[in-house]
Amino acid sequence: MESFVAQVTQFIADNQAWAGPILFLLAFGESMAVVGLFVPCTALMLATGALVGGGLLHPVPVILWSIAGAVLGDAVSYWLGQKLGPNARNVWPFSRDKAMIARGRLFFRRWGTASIFLGRFLGPLRAVVPLIAGIMRMRPARFQIANVLSAIVWVPAMLAPGWLVAQGVGELEGIGETQWILMTGAPLLAGALTLAAFAKFAARRAVPVRARRQRAGEQA
Repeated sequence: MESFVAQVTQFIADNQAWAGPILFLLAFGESMAVVGLFVPCTALMLATGALVGGGLLHPVPVILWSIAGAVLGDAVSYWLGQKLGPNARNVWPFSRDKAMIARGRLFFRRWGTASIFLGRFLGPLRAVVPLIAGIMRMRPARFQIANVLSAIVWVPAMLAPGWLVAQGVGELEGIGETQWILMTGAPLLAGALTLAAFAKFAARRAVPVRARRQRAGEQA
């Protein structure tokens, strides 16, 4: 796997025009249900961040292509979940890891909409949470908002460590406006969105279950 990452990184460095499409495919594969477990996107994003920090790649195309791939990957997984429904766990390749599907379902039931945002940063769950959202019939508009916002935060967060290493953490003189936005804006946005998601979840959980059932009965 390390040799594969090194080869792809070298190819990107030697063929800068292909950096965007390659990262699109990697982010897409990383976000796809089950497939994402076998795509070393995180390591390649870190390496790409170093290329950006070293001035070999322009950050804007890299970020935009990666966000597009991450959003589309989650969207396709969500669509598959809607089409397959609860029977998804019996369909190959999802049937090969039913335990992962079960963990994703529990995670989604606990965190609701916030699971789409949080799952993006949680390794193996990243590859199943959008699928579960589709299976559980999460509202499309709500899913897509969480999908896009999480991708906007996730991509810079993955690139930032490599970029910082290439720049030299202690050598901050001469950093441009765009670089400062990437360095400071992304963590702030991630924190704000995470806090908002947790606040919404906490408020929902604070409503007694009995009251919810009562309101449901009145509406019926």
